Amino acid sequence: MKNLIKIFSVLALMGFYTLEAQQIVKRDTLSGTELVITMDSRVNDALASIEDRCAKTTATKVSTGFDDDMPSKPTKIYVPSRELTNAEICRKNPRILGFKIQITTVKSNEEANEVKAYFRKRFPNLKVETDASLRPNYKILAGSYFSKQSAASDLARVKEYFKSATPIQYRVFCAEAK
Repeated sequence: MKNLIKIFSVLALMGFYTLEAQQIVKRDTLSGTELVITMDSRVNDALASIEDRCAKTTATKVSTGFDDDMPSKPTKIYVPSRELTNAEICRKNPRILGFKIQITTVKSNEEANEVKAYFRKRFPNLKVETDASLRPNYKILAGSYFSKQSAASDLARVKEYFKSATPIQYRVFCAEAK
């Protein structure tokens, strides 16, 4: 009986509150395409008043010279029509997700230093470093590359001495990457 009363009271409350949904056409601010949205007219009125207040605030600041740094038009988002070059990527992000060659994994810091010294003798032109994030294991990493393809030639040479060498994704300094 109590459940029946609860259900009836919930339905009665829902019956008193009705939504007047209507289709509203808005213009997208970035691309200018039309968006059709179904919403209550009261919600639409509230959104319109907020948008008007924002527009008035922006117009007042610009026209009175209140804030000279504030642009008069909304800033455009620049999306290049071509793929960015490595130099353009490096200018924006000094560290990127690239690749390094993982030479091997060892159990101690002493072993890591021995492997690094041996590697430096064989490949003096490749930068080698130790990653201790897997303690007690140490990863020995070499080079910095934008892609697996750019690491392929060095990887083939390294595999002659270290059979377990493999390219792995790693954060690299863009200026050092090949």
